[in-house]
Amino acid sequence: MKITKDTKIGEAIAIDAGIIPILMSAGMHCVGCPSSAGESLEEACMVHGMNCDDLLEDINTYLESVG
Repeated sequence: MKITKDTKIGEAIAIDAGIIPILMSAGMHCVGCPSSAGESLEEACMVHGMNCDDLLEDINTYLESVG
């Protein structure tokens, strides 16, 4: 499974909870917030002033490593 900019935070976490530490280390400490579950990764990155492409690369590299 590949995560995209349109993937909701809640969906990404449901795919693999191992994504949580990646989000947390990037500064998204709101992963447990109910409203963040409905935000897309791109929306969350905009709110937090992050480069979405860099975060996506980290997430998808992790997902590839765990197969």
